[in-house]
Amino acid sequence: MTVEPIRSKGKITKMYNYLKAKDDKYALLFKFGLNTGLRISDILPLKTSNLVFQNGNYREYLIVKEKKTSKEKKIKINDALKKELSEYMRIHNLKSDDYLFPSKKGGHIGRVQSYRFLKEAADLMGIENFGTHSLRKTWGYWTYKLSKYNIGLIMDTFNHSNQQITLRYIGINQDQKDGLYTLVQF
Repeated sequence: MTVEPIRSKGKITKMYNYLKAKDDKYALLFKFGLNTGLRISDILPLKTSNLVFQNGNYREYLIVKEKKTSKEKKIKINDALKKELSEYMRIHNLKSDDYLFPSKKGGHIGRVQSYRFLKEAADLMGIENFGTHSLRKTWGYWTYKLSKYNIGLIMDTFNHSNQQITLRYIGINQDQKDGLYTLVQF
């Protein structure tokens, strides 16, 4: 199975609302992935201090050393994510050294646990071909569309070597193929 982006804003909203009602930690994880395009392995170990100074003010950028590539990535924290984080950190009374996504066993939740929780929600919402990479792909897919098809910038953000890789990764090639099947109908 190829993991796909979520192409429906309605399904994104429904899944977020479901997660928010069930466990706000996973709602934040969902929103974090959709707003940053980071891999789940780079999101899960984040601490409050990665995003907020000791005085409570937000850092302008989240700086992450990617686990897969060992490259440093600098991400502007947008207002939608700040709003979600503020509410979450206040409700859970998080301190600067606390994990954003803590495990009941200590440390942070793992990839498998996050996958199970998110996959269950995706299945209930009728989202097919979902995996934790769907969050990253969804960011790429919607950024591509809303940036008026600026594939070069998205390609650079994902550290891909060519545009075809990025287009395939965010599901645009599949969209184009699907469109072919609506052109010819007997």
